[in-house]
Formats: sequence, structure tokens, C-alpha cells
Amino acid sequence: MVTGDLLIRSVRPWPNSLDTPAVDVLCTDGKVASIGADLDAPPGVPVADGRGGVLLPSFTDAHAHLDSTRLGLPFRPHSAGSGLAELIENDRRNWRTAERSVAERATHTLGVTIAAGATIVRSHAQVDVDSGLEKLEGVLAAREAHADRASVEVVAFPQCGILREKGTAELLEAALRAGADLVGGLDPAGYDRDPVRHLDVVFGLAEKHQRGVDVHLHDAGSLGAFQIELICERVAALDMRGKVTVSHAFALSSVDAERQRELVELLAEHDVAVTTVAPGAREPLPLRQLRWAGVRLGLGQDGMRDYWSPYGNGDMLDRAWQLAYRDGFRQDALVEMCVDIATRGGASVVGLPHGLTEGSPADLVVVPGDTVTAAVMDRAPRTLVVHAGRVVAADGELV
Repeated sequence: MVTGDLLIRSVRPWPNSLDTPAVDVLCTDGKVASIGADLDAPPGVPVADGRGGVLLPSFTDAHAHLDSTRLGLPFRPHSAGSGLAELIENDRRNWRTAERSVAERATHTLGVTIAAGATIVRSHAQVDVDSGLEKLEGVLAAREAHADRASVEVVAFPQCGILREKGTAELLEAALRAGADLVGGLDPAGYDRDPVRHLDVVFGLAEKHQRGVDVHLHDAGSLGAFQIELICERVAALDMRGKVTVSHAFALSSVDAERQRELVELLAEHDVAVTTVAPGAREPLPLRQLRWAGVRLGLGQDGMRDYWSPYGNGDMLDRAWQLAYRDGFRQDALVEMCVDIATRGGASVVGLPHGLTEGSPADLVVVPGDTVTAAVMDRAPRTLVVHAGRVVAADGELV
């Protein structure tokens, strides 16, 4: 990663009132060195004008699928039937006919994501007997293309299950050797029909290769709750606290209050992170309960304009709005909580330091707006996006 020095003039760090004064921010060697009024620019240090905008830690897309995106391509009407299996098969039927390669599509969408203010991304990349490592290689190529603009983690993701098709487990191991950072899983009970064997593969590979785990868990109710317990048992047995994420975790919003409390406490006890994409067809996760318990919680775009869904645009500020809207939040403090989940929260899931204090990484975004909440409501093009002390986008465009 290339780091840099930069002086940002006239920004308002996390303002929650109209009278928050503008300050300058000096970044040195890729970190925030000082924050104050009328700072002097050291010789040779570039200066960027924040134009009095809202200063936030850069956004984190903690759950993306860059391998399936069709952003930037002609609109394609949705053709999948209902249910998870049909969505999976629809992608399998159509992905090879896309107008551009996986690498080209992933690179374009990652660029859009960065220009909208996200400099930390965790993307899943499908690994199965149909696509082999082709989708993984496309996402790795996108990561390399934007290596100086963002920090990108890649999950080897068994979108079609692990046990349903012979050879998938071996492909997951090959993906880890090829550069994937984490090993994924998918509904060990509901889709693969054998949660113990499924998790044996996932956690066995994680232990062997010393990688983290990120499991898609769409299974709701008691079935999903049971699998959260199984995952936490593996975390305890393998001493993997802080290295495991449950994505979606629909069980948390589909059990009774007492069971929900037990599961939240279990996740906190084992330091298992949770990510959400603020889905429209599910009950929202208990955001406040998760945060109060100390569970690391991140937000993601999920698929973007792909064979799964026509939704998604690469803009994490827009997704923060969706999270607040889906939860019915109106108070500024609750809207700001959604922004925190979309910035520092996601970074904590990925395991990176993030913030607006001196010594924090200089990964920052400047958004026009009176306050943080106003910025969420207006969602204007980002004035500046900074990664490791270097401007990587301005006024909504990569530089």
C-alpha cells in the first residue's frame, strides 16, 4: 500500500449540529497527524479543499459480491424464479453471457464503490465446479487494479454449497492457495442439509490455512439459531474469537425476544461478527441490541445489479440510508448509528483500525451536508475520498 501526506482544508468532523466549526486535517505517512484550525501545510504536501463538508471515516462495504455485478452494463430484466436455489441457478445459467468479463465487471464496480467513499471492502467470490476459480481470479484482478485506492479482502465463497457437488471442498482449498483471505460457507443446514459436515470443511480449511471464516446464514428461526450455536462452538474449540463472521443472520430477527437475547450474548461472548445488507424482504436485525452487547456489526451492498437482483449501486452512503429507513429510524442519533455501522463498524468486522482521531489511518471521506444525518438524506457526490493519506476520488470520480 502506498501511503501519502495530505492537508485537507475546511472540513467538519462528524457534525451533529449546524454550528460545528470547520477545521483542517493533516495526514502524514498515511495517518491522521493533527486536527485543528488553520494548520500550516508542510513544504511539498498537497492541499485538498473539503469545502466545509462533513468529514467521516471512509465507508466499509463489509459484504459485497463483486464477481456477479452488472453495474455499468445494459439493464437486464430479472429472470430468476423464487427461492434461494432458483437464484443460484439463474446466476449459473447466465453469468458467462455477460457483455464483459468477471475481472472487467468487478474492477468497474469496485471503482464505483471507491468513488462513492468506500476504501475498505470485503467481497465474496463464488467458487464451484461450474466456474472453478474464474470468478475468484476476476475479483483478485479487481483488487490488484485498485490496490492503491482501497483495502480489499476476498472470501472464497461456496455459493452452490459444499456437499452438493463433489470437488467443491478441494476448489475452496485451491482458492485459499490462490489468494483468498477467508473461507466462506452457505446455509450449512438449509441448503447443504448437513451442518456438521459443512462446518467441518469450512473450519477445517480455516484451521489448516490460518484464515478467517465468513458464513452466509439465510436460515431463519430455530434452524438458523441452531447453526449460530454450532458456529460459536467451533470458534471456541479452535480459539477463533475475532476471526469469524455470520453474514445476514436472519435468525436473529425471526426468533422470540428471549431467544434473540441468548443468541446476541453468545455472539458477543465468542466475538463473532455480524454483517447485514439491510434487506427489504426480511425483518431488520436488532441493531441496538447487537451494539449494546459489543458485537462487531458491519453493513454491505451484497450483489449489485446482478442475476440475483436489480438493486445495488455501489454507494455505501445510500446503503446507510437504506439501513436507517428499513429500521424506521428518525432521530439523528439513530441515523448516525447506521453511518457508524457503515464506516467504523464494517472496519471492525474486517479487523482494521478506523476513525477520526489523531493516529487513525487516513482513510476518510468528505460529503457535502449540514450534519451527518443531512448528508445521509441528501447523499450528494463525495467531495473527497482519501485512502492512506492520498486523494483517490474527488467529486464522485476516481483520480
